[in-house]
Amino acid sequence: MKLDFIKMHGCGNDYIYIDCFKYTIKNPGELSKKLSERHFYIGGDGLILVCPSDKADAAMRMFNADGSEGKMCGNGIRCAAKFVYDNGISKNNPLFIETPAGIKKISLEIKDGKAYRATVDMGAPSFDPESVPVKSDSNEPIIGKTIFVGTHNHKVTCLSMGNPHCVLFVPHDFDLKNFDIQSAGPRFENDPIFPERVNTEFVKFIDKTHLEMRVWERGSGETWACGTGTCATVVAACENGLCDKNTDITVKLLGGELVVRYTDKTVYMTGEAVEAFRGVIDIDY
Repeated sequence: MKLDFIKMHGCGNDYIYIDCFKYTIKNPGELSKKLSERHFYIGGDGLILVCPSDKADAAMRMFNADGSEGKMCGNGIRCAAKFVYDNGISKNNPLFIETPAGIKKISLEIKDGKAYRATVDMGAPSFDPESVPVKSDSNEPIIGKTIFVGTHNHKVTCLSMGNPHCVLFVPHDFDLKNFDIQSAGPRFENDPIFPERVNTEFVKFIDKTHLEMRVWERGSGETWACGTGTCATVVAACENGLCDKNTDITVKLLGGELVVRYTDKTVYMTGEAVEAFRGVIDIDY
């Protein structure tokens, strides 16, 4: 089977996009595992299918590099909206994209007829332990509370932005750049306290409008950016009194910067949407 694809990224968080208005993909998890391999195939953090929807302009399904399906992807949905607009599937602006985490509104910035930047209404965060999910004896929200993970206690904030997140704020003098996330990330991802695994954000507070973050994503490992993780980081910073709501907060990631605004009703995330290249691959799966 010859399969057309588009490689796209948001702040270096790269996915392989396939037009499911054109193709029927029978086993997307296995295809994601194959195509995401960076040495023998295309390479990426996962696979995103852009599909028809009877509720929105299009639907998005996201699969991690290990084949598991995610409910939401903040960087991915900006690029999915660009995919829909640039390829003439819909010229609406804003666009509405259906995901397993609900229908999301994306406002596009257009230049020379192409979308290059987008703002996503990510919806309200949930702190309910069952919806994250995270095991909690008291069933009360885990906001700036200490939990035991691996062999140590950690002060964390746990929440869902469509995906489960665990946010840790590191000391100001912590060497975040050279931090061994390859060891720490899997300990959080696979700890029994997180029944569906977890995305973990290691965050340094710079000032009230600037944060720095590295992220370990379940199913993909460390990525250069994570949209839902960036939103979770800003929400946690506001809930812990480090930053203020209704303020644009810039988060520095390995692959660039995202701007997040947390309000009483929702979370807005703004960032780039970039097409890297297009191609055709022969697949047998």
